[in-house]
Amino acid sequence: MHCAALLGRSSSLIRGSAVRTRTSSLRLTIRGDKDEHAILCSEDKTYDLKIADTSNLLLFIPGCETPDQFPREQSAPSLVHAQVWGFSNNYWELRRQHPRLKKLKKLLMEKPYAGLLAGVEEGSDGNTPRYTMEDLLDRIQASEKEIVSQLQNIHACEIEAGYWRILDFDYEMKLLGHVAQLVDSESWSFSKVPLTVSLQELGPLEPKEMIEHCLNCYGRRYTDEDGEVYFALDEDKVCRAMAQMLLQNAVRFNLAEFLEVWQQSVPEGMTTRLDQLRSVALVDRSSRPETISLLRVEDLPGDTLERFSCLFSMREKWTEEDIVPYIQDLCGEKQTTGALLTKYARSSMQNGRKVYNSRRPVAT
Repeated sequence: MHCAALLGRSSSLIRGSAVRTRTSSLRLTIRGDKDEHAILCSEDKTYDLKIADTSNLLLFIPGCETPDQFPREQSAPSLVHAQVWGFSNNYWELRRQHPRLKKLKKLLMEKPYAGLLAGVEEGSDGNTPRYTMEDLLDRIQASEKEIVSQLQNIHACEIEAGYWRILDFDYEMKLLGHVAQLVDSESWSFSKVPLTVSLQELGPLEPKEMIEHCLNCYGRRYTDEDGEVYFALDEDKVCRAMAQMLLQNAVRFNLAEFLEVWQQSVPEGMTTRLDQLRSVALVDRSSRPETISLLRVEDLPGDTLERFSCLFSMREKWTEEDIVPYIQDLCGEKQTTGALLTKYARSSMQNGRKVYNSRRPVAT
C-alpha cells in the first residue's frame, strides 16, 4: 500500500525517470491533440505517458508527507488519523523520449516570412497563420526549453509583437548573401564582422532587424575591449547553407563540379569540406561520375521503423559512414547507433567494406 500526496506534490501515481523531486514547484503538463498520443512535459524534458497496473493499493491522502520530508530530529512516534480521499490500482509510467518537433516547422512553414514587402501584402488578408509561444506550447508535444531550442535551430524569429515566423529559405539566403558580399568587399575577417557598420551598409537593402537576425543565426556575437559588438561567422554553418542553396534545385549534382562551385560561393578565407554536409547531403560514390544530392535528416520520418524503411528504399545498401548521420537523432537515452543498426539492419561485407541492408522487405 502506498500513499499518494495531493496538493501539488509529486505522487506515487507518476513513476519513472521524470519525477525525482517532491517539491510543489515542479510543473508538469500533458500535451497532445485529439489524434496524438499524450505526452508529459516538464520545463525542459519530454516523456512518454502510459498507464501501468500495480498490485499495491495507492491511497489518495491530502497533505501526505514522505519519509524524506520528516524533520531529522523527531519526538516519540505518534499516531495520526488521516482522511483517505480515494484509491487507485494503476499509475502513470514515464519514459524519456525525444520531443516531437517536426510539427513545429510544419506549422511555421504554412506562411514563411519572405521580407518586408511580402509581410505587408500578407497582412492585408486575415488568413495568415500566426503563432505566439503560447500557441506553440498548446500545439507542439515538447517542453518549452526544447521548443525554444528548436526555434533557434530552424532560424525562426519573433516578428509583429510576439509572433514566431520562420524565414523563407530564398529570403534567408538573400540576407546571408548580402552579409557575405559585404565581408568580401570590405576585406573583413569573417571572424570579426562589425555589427554597427553592417547595419549601416545593409540597412537600405533589408530591415536592420533581419540583418542582425541573420548574423545571430550564422555567427557568434561578442564585444571587444572598446565595447564594439562584432560577430564571428561560423564557417560550418555558412558553408552548409551555401551548399543547400546550390543543391535545392538539382536532383543530382556532379560532385567535382559541385565542390568547385561550392568553394567559390563562400566568403574568402572559408574552406568547404564534405563533412560539413553530414545529415544534409548524400554522396553517391558508386555512380560515374560521382554525384551529390540534397538529403536533409529533418525531411525524413520521425518514426524509427519508417525512417529505416525510407532510407533503404532510397539505397539498398549503406555504409556506416553514410547512414549514421541519418539515424543519430533517433537514439534514446543510453542507446547507440550500433544498437539501432543491429535491430533494424543486417550487415555484410562488400568489396572489403561493411555495409547494411534492411532486415525487412522494402517496398519499391
